[in-house]
Amino acid sequence: MATGHALYVYGIVPADVEPQPHASGVGDPPGDVAVVRHGEIAALVSDVATDRRLGDPDDLAAHAKLLDESAAVVPVLPLRFGAVMTDAEAVENELLGDHEDEFRAALEELEGRAQFVIKGRYVENAVLRELVDENAEVARLREEIHDKPEDATRDARIALGEMINQAIEAKRAEDTRRVISELEEFDPLVNQRQPTHEEDAVHVAVLVDTSRQGDLEDVLRRLARDWDDRVELTLLGPMAAYDFVTKQAPES
Repeated sequence: MATGHALYVYGIVPADVEPQPHASGVGDPPGDVAVVRHGEIAALVSDVATDRRLGDPDDLAAHAKLLDESAAVVPVLPLRFGAVMTDAEAVENELLGDHEDEFRAALEELEGRAQFVIKGRYVENAVLRELVDENAEVARLREEIHDKPEDATRDARIALGEMINQAIEAKRAEDTRRVISELEEFDPLVNQRQPTHEEDAVHVAVLVDTSRQGDLEDVLRRLARDWDDRVELTLLGPMAAYDFVTKQAPES
């Protein structure tokens, strides 16, 4: 390994890609982004000090920012955070050369496509009203514990909590199915993500044509109108296809 330095590898791109002049990578100070090429494919890289530990929030943000900005304009095969190789020769031979056919095929699949993440969160008061209206036992238990000491209603509160959690899980499954159904026109690849919060309504990643971003936003606006004051929807992207093709670099 070159004394004190190595190459951090972000992802795989077509060989004709040039880094943007303002592009910067991980590290303190951030490393300038360069390209290592092999045939029709290339790797986005930057110089890092070997004695610096990677993994602070700024590093994670820089890794994602570079990949996501690149994915908005070219196909990108993202590598997992923390991929470091000894030098440009290792990147060209051990990463690009040894996996050339696989990487080229993956980039062809990603041409013109990017990942978007659709996130929906239930509006707490609205979903609770739904549960009370739909489930007489939920309504009864809420009335039973109303204005009563917590210790005296412990069992009822536990039962109510379990009932609400189960009901929200059922609603989440139903609402997620509806979102995926609405997206069928885009012929997407879909990955249903685990909820990150107990009141998550939808959490899915989709791989779609970047040219359809406006249409995707229109679909979500229509859903948001239908779910007015019930579900808050957000759309993240375009971003690199982390949920579908993320790779790990060879050990150095």
